[in-house]
Amino acid sequence: MNTPVIRVGIIGAGFVGSSLVELLLDPTRHAALLDAATGPLELVGVAVRDGSKLRSGIPADLLITDAAALAARDDLDILVELAGGIEPARCYIETALRRGVSVVTANKALMAECGTALAQLAHDHGADLFYEAAVGGGIPILRALRSSLAGERINRVMGIVNGTTNYILSKMTSDASDYGDALAEAQALGYAEADPSADVEAYDAAAKVQILSSLAFGTELRGEEISREGITRVRSIDVEFARRAGYVIKLLGVAERVGESGISRRVHPAMIPEDHPLASVHGAMNAVFVEGAKSGPLMWLGQGAGGVPTATAVLGDVLDAARNRVSGRHDVPFSVDTTLHSVPAGDLSSAFYLSIDVLDQPGVLASVAGVFGSHGVSIQSMEQSGVADEARLSFLTHLAKTSDVEATVGDLAKLDSVDSIGACIRVIDGGGE
Repeated sequence: MNTPVIRVGIIGAGFVGSSLVELLLDPTRHAALLDAATGPLELVGVAVRDGSKLRSGIPADLLITDAAALAARDDLDILVELAGGIEPARCYIETALRRGVSVVTANKALMAECGTALAQLAHDHGADLFYEAAVGGGIPILRALRSSLAGERINRVMGIVNGTTNYILSKMTSDASDYGDALAEAQALGYAEADPSADVEAYDAAAKVQILSSLAFGTELRGEEISREGITRVRSIDVEFARRAGYVIKLLGVAERVGESGISRRVHPAMIPEDHPLASVHGAMNAVFVEGAKSGPLMWLGQGAGGVPTATAVLGDVLDAARNRVSGRHDVPFSVDTTLHSVPAGDLSSAFYLSIDVLDQPGVLASVAGVFGSHGVSIQSMEQSGVADEARLSFLTHLAKTSDVEATVGDLAKLDSVDSIGACIRVIDGGGE
């Protein structure tokens, strides 16, 4: 029996798109792809903005400039969307899904915005929607949550899911670089964009946390805003304090159960013990740490970005979609648990690190300590260092409610003796906050 050809179209030929084309057209991998897809794959078009630009590794006869037409082709079986952004990517994907065409995407912003609706649309029209590469680049964490851990009760997913910020914080740790110099180096190496706000302000990581939460717990992907703090306030003095105290500062994405039906989703810098597995994740690497009720702690580590690693994850989804196409089936969308409710970050408790610059004069320390006490935030330890006519105070608190610490910071900023407030960073000890 002849197996039907599975026709694939790709929108976007950047680093990931061009790497995917090379993987699909690699003659040395033809037999392996045929076996994995259970049928022959045929690349029928690559949509680009500029059709006159030569692209190494992509045959000129495959290049087209009309992405909408590619998404609407009658003979298309799988559409791969790698252009990014919300629109017009959503339009292309919806067009394909309504025609029963399966879709593979690496678009974390779009999936966080409307992934639940798109998954239902795919199901209604007998198609697949896969997005492994949207989180963690080449790390197969979504596939693990969707299948290998499908029967497990996940208690927490915590990870380093943005390579740019991890590179910056790693440089600040290993080389004692300040934030600005580390960011400039990341930009020079291509790890950070000219406008790095999506990374350093944690928008990218927040979208990934929402996707992880949907598969780990059954929360909806509908653009709900989650608690988000970036790394722009982290200074070299904070990194050095953490080192002396036995911690490493990382930007963490966290999704976890709170009680029976509460879910907390957030992104923030955190001090983690230097012997924690995530503390040893350096450079632009990503890692996701999963804690299951029965399986215990598990961790996935790998390249979180880059054309080839991400394209490998995309190709895995293409092969899954192709197998389903050949067998005449499709995956059901992830289930939504309507009993869950979101727990505000302010309701959670943690130990905190806080640094402030104050005038070096009598009575200042007492007034600062009074602010902590007025909000019920207990100081575990304090370190003072002189800076000209100022003093820098660095505090570690005992376990405190986040909203109380935020109120403390707000009132400290009102003191005439406080010149500036630095980073306020959660401290994670062992298995939890």
